[in-house]
Amino acid sequence: MSTPILDLAREPEPAGHEADGPTTIAARSPLELFWRRLRGDKIALTALTIVVFVVLVAILAPLIIKIVGTPKPNITNSDLTDDFGQPLGPTASHPFGVDQLGRDVFSRVVYGARVSLITAFAATTLTVLIGVSIGLIAGYYRGWADSLLTRTMDLVLAFPVLVLAVGVGVACSGADGCLNGLIQPGLGVVIFVITLTSWPYMARIVRGQVLSLREREFVDAARSLGASDTRIIFREILPNLVAPIIVYATVLIPQNILYEAALSFLGVGADPDTASWGQMISDATTIFRDAWWYMTFPGLALLITVLAFNLVGDGLQDALNSRTAK
Repeated sequence: MSTPILDLAREPEPAGHEADGPTTIAARSPLELFWRRLRGDKIALTALTIVVFVVLVAILAPLIIKIVGTPKPNITNSDLTDDFGQPLGPTASHPFGVDQLGRDVFSRVVYGARVSLITAFAATTLTVLIGVSIGLIAGYYRGWADSLLTRTMDLVLAFPVLVLAVGVGVACSGADGCLNGLIQPGLGVVIFVITLTSWPYMARIVRGQVLSLREREFVDAARSLGASDTRIIFREILPNLVAPIIVYATVLIPQNILYEAALSFLGVGADPDTASWGQMISDATTIFRDAWWYMTFPGLALLITVLAFNLVGDGLQDALNSRTAK
């Protein structure tokens, strides 16, 4: 069976005391080792704080705009544009300015965090479930199952992602969506496209790990004791894949945030009435010279969020990898 990781450390002796017996050994669990390494990475902890802050902003969006005193994200106000229809810049009542329709940019940036995180977490969850399942089957059983699933991965990866996304978005843009309403227009299409094009990457990583693990001694021992394939896969192999799955999932989240922003920029993402960072950047391209704030603030929110998730992913990778421990 797989052996748990232990960190053996000597407990310090009191000053002036000479050791006259066996030294006491303290064993640390894998979770304690993980936290010990992670808390030593100040950059990762700072990034984790930013991630938690962004998540809280998304959850508490209505309360935040109520405290700040800005209007709801879809409320238009023509009085906030000048005589030429150009939006006014940041003021005390509108700290991030307004857009060309007089909608408050601060409120839309705050609510845009909801769209990005919901899409990223939903798509990442589906990608992990599908990718891990297919990777386990392909890597463990090999043979025709591995060949079929591997060729399917290659086929999916051969599709041009953005062209596929635009095509699916247009095909599912009707009120009833696609597949008898299973894929709804808006965020439903975005989550479907991201999941469809992302699962092969996770499946390949899991497959490669399983091909190595299935030849290990603890798997042979379990098989010799009469364990079924299902038990070996879920009780012996899968627990050893937790670390790479967690690391790659944290890498997928910022990628999916950018993915959603790109699709919204192309007009395939969220509904036009829904605040989205990518859609805001797209709308700001025509008025950037006269309204720099409309692109700057959602762009900074997107940059900081993606960078924070990437730094957290790097920190988790180092903390979960015992070879990098100092």
